[in-house]
Amino acid sequence: MLVEDVYRDSLKYEESALAHYLYYLLAEKKISLDDDISKIDLNQVDHQKVAKMIQTNVLGFQKIYIYSLKMDQKNFVFIFAGSEHEAIQFYIKTFQQVPLNCHEYSLDYQLSRGNDVISFRDMRKEFTTIPAIAGYFKRER
Repeated sequence: MLVEDVYRDSLKYEESALAHYLYYLLAEKKISLDDDISKIDLNQVDHQKVAKMIQTNVLGFQKIYIYSLKMDQKNFVFIFAGSEHEAIQFYIKTFQQVPLNCHEYSLDYQLSRGNDVISFRDMRKEFTTIPAIAGYFKRER
């Protein structure tokens, strides 16, 4: 596997530490995108510099999660937010009530939308502001 593939995946899946380490190694020309990942040598890294890069978020990561908040016994709302607390506060502001519970889902969870299937990770790209309501679910029991 190439460094380029790992770097793209680290950005796609928001693996901040890995992405910043690879960014550092690429910027310092200790590796190239065309190298095999076996060429990565973490002994060549100035860990303090990378820690500072991660802390200052040089690559601009904004970690977003998806939460299911229970509205009543049958109805749920999915909310994109930066934290569970943010999702609950957004729910309270939007619906003027406290949710019955709040659970984080995987962004890779897939659901049906019309005739297609979409993951929350792909759906998130459709939103420009966070927190945001991703959709609703009604249990049919």
